[in-house]
Amino acid sequence: MALTPEQIDRYARHLTLREIGGAGQNALLGARVVIVGAGGLGGPAGLYLAAAGVGHMTLIDDDVVEASNLQRQIQFTPSEMGAGKVEAMGSYLEALNSDCKVSSIAQRLTAENAANLLENHDVILDGTDNFTARFAVNASSRALGIPLVSGALGRFDLQLGVFNTSGASPCYRCFVAEAPMDEENCATHGVLGAIAGMGGSMMAMEAIKLITGAGEVLDGRLYMFDALRAEGRTIALARDPNCALCRD
Repeated sequence: MALTPEQIDRYARHLTLREIGGAGQNALLGARVVIVGAGGLGGPAGLYLAAAGVGHMTLIDDDVVEASNLQRQIQFTPSEMGAGKVEAMGSYLEALNSDCKVSSIAQRLTAENAANLLENHDVILDGTDNFTARFAVNASSRALGIPLVSGALGRFDLQLGVFNTSGASPCYRCFVAEAPMDEENCATHGVLGAIAGMGGSMMAMEAIKLITGAGEVLDGRLYMFDALRAEGRTIALARDPNCALCRD
């Protein structure tokens, strides 16, 4: 598909990248990405994907904007408190780039509805903050054969991985076999606002690489960053032959 003069101007910095170029930009414009969780990770991820020219995004979240969100969820303003997150964020993304069309689904993703909500997408981004949702997203990602970019935050820490890119890839349950008894989240343990922006932008970067074929995604690897020490490391993550979900 030929880019319009306006698109050539808008995406000029992508077009000059040999690893993306016109073919990669067309792939982005034709891509369908679903973001589960329109919060601290989903927000900046969505902003960068919309700016990059992803043609269609689906946002799934049943939450509303609260004052405590504004410290890190940069897609919202104080005037939107009380509004549904997916509606407010969807309007912002479409205003940011008219090439991006957004479907806003104000529902809680569950094991029962996950497959129906996630099908017909090219990449899944999981920015949820509980293991019930993460396990449901992972199970449907595996069953549908859709790559999963999963991010998690805790206090000053970030974890990021890519799962289910192929049958040989590890799934999220290979990494976290069972939900911990004491489940941490931002409300109970706090979180540094700026690390959410870092995590969301890295999730967007992995999604762009999956769509365009640029570089190497974090398939079979897990990236961890400690903001207090300003140190990051990547560790190998293999399939667990005893995984509750993807064992042979």
